[in-house]
Amino acid sequence: MDPEGSIGTRCNPIVIAKPMSLEEESDTERASNLLRQAMTIIKDLRPGFDLIKLKYKAPPNFNIPKSHLQCFGESVYCSGEDMLAKCNAAGSALERLGAVVGWSISTTRPLIFGAFPYNPILGETHHVSRGTLNVLLEQVSHHPPVAALHATDETNNIEMIWCHYLSPKYRGTSVETEMCGKRELKLLNHGETYIMNCPSLVFKFIPTKAFEWSGKVKIQCIETALTAEISYKGLSFLGRKSNSRAINGTIFAQSFSIKNLCHIDGQWDRSVTMKYHNGNAKVIYNANEVISNLKTPVVVDPKGVKATESAKVWGEVSQGILSKDWKKAKKAKMAVEERQRELAKERESRKETWVPKHFKLSYSKENGWDCSPIQSTVPPAPIVVPI
Repeated sequence: MDPEGSIGTRCNPIVIAKPMSLEEESDTERASNLLRQAMTIIKDLRPGFDLIKLKYKAPPNFNIPKSHLQCFGESVYCSGEDMLAKCNAAGSALERLGAVVGWSISTTRPLIFGAFPYNPILGETHHVSRGTLNVLLEQVSHHPPVAALHATDETNNIEMIWCHYLSPKYRGTSVETEMCGKRELKLLNHGETYIMNCPSLVFKFIPTKAFEWSGKVKIQCIETALTAEISYKGLSFLGRKSNSRAINGTIFAQSFSIKNLCHIDGQWDRSVTMKYHNGNAKVIYNANEVISNLKTPVVVDPKGVKATESAKVWGEVSQGILSKDWKKAKKAKMAVEERQRELAKERESRKETWVPKHFKLSYSKENGWDCSPIQSTVPPAPIVVPI
């Protein structure tokens, strides 16, 4: 195992960019330039090509100033409305599943067309607290890239465990990234565990240019025998927004027969409603309340920030991007990547296998990659979200 601090340097600045929110808009000129560069890279690829195999190191002008770990994490700890509290407070099993559906939708965040987060390096971590919710992520594998998340709220008896690994494929007119792995949300006060997947991320460049979420999500609670199935639909073929980013689905009880209990309908960037068979309805998600005017995390204990922290590993690169000093950003990014190659060679020469610090990693042909936290709870972080 690499010793603490070996993947980065403690003298790096700590840079935390603002969270991705509903107000984010694409820089049209920058997006067009990046699209032209992207097309030169993928023009000779065949549809279905696994882009993980593409050994192309994107220059920093392709990046937003944060890593994938930070994007995963902020979808949990950056929220204008406490969606987890709603899950815990709901009175019935059906109401709780509806609230969990709303929370799951809240983790679907807008993205800036033409820019991507950094690919996390092996052993990179991200540790942030919001109130009594403590969130910890770790990049537990590099080939293939696998990220793990553990979050606990001991006051409200909530726990989350995620395992994410990306599978990007070139589709001819788009790049589709399947978000493999599973998410678990445990409402310990109710003795309930909700298991769910994540929609795919589609980078579309013909005939319209857009990032969108697409695919089917299943949310299941074994203890209550209730299941929700929802579908994400992106922009129309010609890019019309009137019916774009739609979400629809059902909640049903799985017994000897399947009985639909509620219908779910709306748009993930606007609002989503749960409709009952008796005609009643309630809004379970409002994007304007959840992902607007989000607060940027702040460092309250600089000495407590590990050298493995995303905001420190990529701090100098992020400084260059934010100041548009592309020469500085490129040099700093190359230094991070070169250090990783050196560490990999050192491990190979010593015949060592890298082991995650915070998670146990497993793999099976039937279920793919899975992660389990080593510690039962996540401690408070030196980086916090203002409330």
